[in-house]
Amino acid sequence: MATNAQDAIVLLGDSITQDGWSPNGFAQRLANAYVRKLDVINRGMSGYNTDWIIPVFEQCFAKQHEQQHLPKVRLLTIWLGANDAALPPSGQHVPLARYGTNLAKLVHLVASPDSPYYAPHTRLLLLTPPPINTHQWRVTIREDDPTRELDRKFEVTAQYAEHVRAVGREVGVPVVDVWTRIWDAAGHVEEQLSEYSYDGLHLNDRGYALVYEEIIKAVSENYPELHYEKLQPVFKLWDHINPQNPGPDLQKRSIFPA
Repeated sequence: MATNAQDAIVLLGDSITQDGWSPNGFAQRLANAYVRKLDVINRGMSGYNTDWIIPVFEQCFAKQHEQQHLPKVRLLTIWLGANDAALPPSGQHVPLARYGTNLAKLVHLVASPDSPYYAPHTRLLLLTPPPINTHQWRVTIREDDPTRELDRKFEVTAQYAEHVRAVGREVGVPVVDVWTRIWDAAGHVEEQLSEYSYDGLHLNDRGYALVYEEIIKAVSENYPELHYEKLQPVFKLWDHINPQNPGPDLQKRSIFPA
């Protein structure tokens, strides 16, 4: 990030995060809510699992000695698991235990003073993968290959979602329970998950609306100082500028205590 950029929210994840820039996606909604206050940086990597995202994080997140010269990451969301939960022999599959270890490592990289990426100003949220609609996903994957076997199971993805909750408790990081929110919205009927997903795995705008609501709720409950309504614009609103002497009012300001 350029040194004159605003502080930021960084979204780390897989295709469900990457697609968050789609119209009415959760990233687009966050960017709209935090406009002029915090930049939203999307580091969603389609197809990636927790094994592969760690090297990405280490190249995208500033080390301690670099942070003093850069805008600060105020919120980091970590949303992975939809691909880790793919069934073996899929190359995306990450065993459940290692998945939990990887999530804990990502948290450690940011939250531990022993880490070269330690950022005490960064708040973290872990997100569970959403439930998969295997009925819808089977149709999707067989459009190109009618013989392709189903590579995900509803109950397996549920196990990965539960593991996120467990890791969150262990490392003391709030969990945005996307799985439960969407499963409840679907009335606990797998086929009705199609109301929140366009292909059985990835979310549509209705699904993303629920994710956005849950993220804002988690911020409000755990990091209220980061709620968009509590933040002032980095640059003053136009009606707070002195037309006779605008220069002082047009200077970038920090919206957080030093």
